[in-house]
Amino acid sequence: MEYDPIKMRLGNVFNRTPFLRKLFYSLLDLLLLRAWHVYKELRKLKSNVSSLNIKILDAGSGFGQYSYRSSKIFNNSGIKGVDVKVEQIDDCNKFFNSIGLNGKVIFEFADLTTFVEPYNYDLILSVDVMEHIQEDEVVFNNFYKSLRNNGMLLISTPSDQGGSDTHDHDHGSVNGFIEEHVRDGYGIRDITEKLQRAGFSEIEARYTYGKSGSLSWRLSMKYPILMLGKSKLFFIILPFYYLITFPFCAILNSIDVNFRHKSGTGLLVKACKK
Repeated sequence: MEYDPIKMRLGNVFNRTPFLRKLFYSLLDLLLLRAWHVYKELRKLKSNVSSLNIKILDAGSGFGQYSYRSSKIFNNSGIKGVDVKVEQIDDCNKFFNSIGLNGKVIFEFADLTTFVEPYNYDLILSVDVMEHIQEDEVVFNNFYKSLRNNGMLLISTPSDQGGSDTHDHDHGSVNGFIEEHVRDGYGIRDITEKLQRAGFSEIEARYTYGKSGSLSWRLSMKYPILMLGKSKLFFIILPFYYLITFPFCAILNSIDVNFRHKSGTGLLVKACKK
């Protein structure tokens, strides 16, 4: 069963009112381990910057979850989300306008292989995007050009330790649980060297989704989505499932976020432009 169609179906269910959309974001923040890692880094950045009036690029904005949370963490910031899916761009603009964030948070169609706004951003956020783009070094160069001096790039992406779940052939799938990835994941040396060639320095790459995080992901995301793919009846069962499993997932997520891992199926990467 594929991940993205179920994710889109859930998004449509929660997109009926602004309240439900915010609830959807909150649920994703709780359930997605990558959100725990990203928000921890954003809060650290907030404590280290002299002004919260910064410009942020959400490169591959999707549902707008990270743009929304960034607007809360950096409440005087200007945020632009870009994506290649026109329907998601239109949807995000409509939602953010409805909650009074128009002008502060905007969304535009853009292909990251050609998108460059020189010296325009203090922070570029790229969450689960680079594994979808073949010309990754072109994008890294564009990110570098678009950052201001002392700007930071923050990337969350699958690692080459099975992060795309491509080796999981359960349920008859030969492509794995997650489709549309052009690479199985990055190695730390691989992505570090590519960022260095683009001009970045002070690069820090570390594994996420260690043993605890990988177990949490299976309990909180993979198994529920597989169940939803079997029958819509699981929409009724799902709240009770999470009532039982979420406390364990929260503990596992906390362990993953607060400890270093020798290996993991995800990577969190920070790089600076000096």
